[in-house]
Amino acid sequence: MPVDVNFMVGGEAGQGVQSVGYLLARALARGGYHVFADQDYESRIRGGHNFFRVRAGSQQAGALLESVDVLVALNRESIDLHQRELSPKGVVVCDQKDAKTPADGVNLLALPLQRLAEESAGKKLMANTVSLGAALGVVGYDLRLASDVVRAHFGAGEVGEGNVAAVAAGYRYAQDNFRSPSVSLSPVGGGKMLLSGNEAVALGALAAGCRFIAAYPMTPSTPIMEYIASKADKLGAVVVQPEDEIAAVNMVVGAAFAGVRAMTATSGSGFCLMVEGLGLAGITETPVVIVDGQRPGPAVGLPTRTEQGDLLFAIHAHHGDFPRAVLAPATVEDAFWLTVKAFNLSEKFQIPVILLTDHYLATSYATVDELDLSRVTIDRGQLLSKEELADATGYKRHLITESGVSPRALPLDGKALVVTDADEHDEAGHLTEDAETRTAMMLKRLRKVEGLRKEIGQPRLHGLPDGDITLVGWGSTYGALREAVDLASQDGLKVGLVHLSEVWPFPAESVSWALHRAKRVMAVENNATGQLARLIRAETGRHIESTILRFDGRPLSPAYILRRVKKEML
Repeated sequence: MPVDVNFMVGGEAGQGVQSVGYLLARALARGGYHVFADQDYESRIRGGHNFFRVRAGSQQAGALLESVDVLVALNRESIDLHQRELSPKGVVVCDQKDAKTPADGVNLLALPLQRLAEESAGKKLMANTVSLGAALGVVGYDLRLASDVVRAHFGAGEVGEGNVAAVAAGYRYAQDNFRSPSVSLSPVGGGKMLLSGNEAVALGALAAGCRFIAAYPMTPSTPIMEYIASKADKLGAVVVQPEDEIAAVNMVVGAAFAGVRAMTATSGSGFCLMVEGLGLAGITETPVVIVDGQRPGPAVGLPTRTEQGDLLFAIHAHHGDFPRAVLAPATVEDAFWLTVKAFNLSEKFQIPVILLTDHYLATSYATVDELDLSRVTIDRGQLLSKEELADATGYKRHLITESGVSPRALPLDGKALVVTDADEHDEAGHLTEDAETRTAMMLKRLRKVEGLRKEIGQPRLHGLPDGDITLVGWGSTYGALREAVDLASQDGLKVGLVHLSEVWPFPAESVSWALHRAKRVMAVENNATGQLARLIRAETGRHIESTILRFDGRPLSPAYILRRVKKEML
């Protein structure tokens, strides 16, 4: 029988909710399970209600279940808020002081967390690690695997061994005092790689040859910069945290102009500040990659929540016309490969490329297959060869070509004098206001779109293309949408899915073909205005009959989508 177990760790900021959830996910991935995990936290250093969900199963999943099988409650509030989400087989693991008056029928393991932490590790602060061991003990998981993960996370020495002892204490208490007859997990095979969306983007950037990142810290994209910084010495990368986002994007444009693969990472409000630098890259034809980890706006909005509100902004940001690409990874693994593609597109067409993630994808964790680095190709576009540079005295940086892409020399390479300007310029890069030259240069840049459009991938299709309802979505909603379609099929409903992760230039022809047999189309998005639905109508003329829009800062779940689909079909 397929295995599918959903854990939740709840508590307030400062109690180690994220640490327990992450270690739980790591331990389950180490035992061969497919894991998907996400986190929900408030914008505060301490206090507030946070939770971390971990789904482990025998089949790959890209979204969370709404029901909870094991609730690890680090405070009473977590029990009060989430016990109604427990499945019929669900179990609550909590401290004895929080165990008063649970709901009728709730399976409960109440243990003295602080006392066990002090007795086993000599520190009450390790009570949360005791709860990790108890949760794994409840389902009968392999203590050795969990201990290995904890030791690897905290390192050797007193802290590491103390946490290993705390895990063992919680595990033994659960085994001696409670064992769920209906929730059981044992290792099923070799370990799997567990990555967050941010880690996948960072790894993709490094694999693609990125060696410069300038970024101002901003949730949810800061871990991209932090991860690259952790590898910088080994790989010869440079990481800069400047005074603001404006400085960051201009540093990236400068580094890329000099020939380094360069990127920045921010969120929507930071991207607002970067728009002037985006235009600078556009007119100077400088290849840069910008990661926008979307979160609810406007202004600060909900800084630790998720949304898909920047799609049209990313496509149209800055005044004037210039080509760009907009990619929106569907999964954690997709985040790796689309980051590689972003760098290749940026240099091949000498354009800015925007990678749209969001808080949900950026901070979620998923097991992925081994990343085959032999598949990574680096396409630097039309860089002049050493022989060409040796005889490049008449070099024109913005030479008008049929493709719109000019042969590229880097500053100080050979005899090429590389000149460009943020004002309109002629082929040699010198400022001009000549009307004929302006027209020719604008058309030159826009011709890149013809070649760029051929590089944009096709939408993913799933389910029945001629079903009663065809769902359309983009970006991180893919896992929830795909599972919703499968659940609908189990209920006898005829539903299909068209999903985009490469959004601009818009693949109008392939989307039109994918929707041509659809009887009724429903756009499913994490925003308030149905931005993809509006884009589809603008680019294809196809009217989207209805929408499922969620914009409360929370991600879409398969069950949420299915409920709305059934309501629509009534």
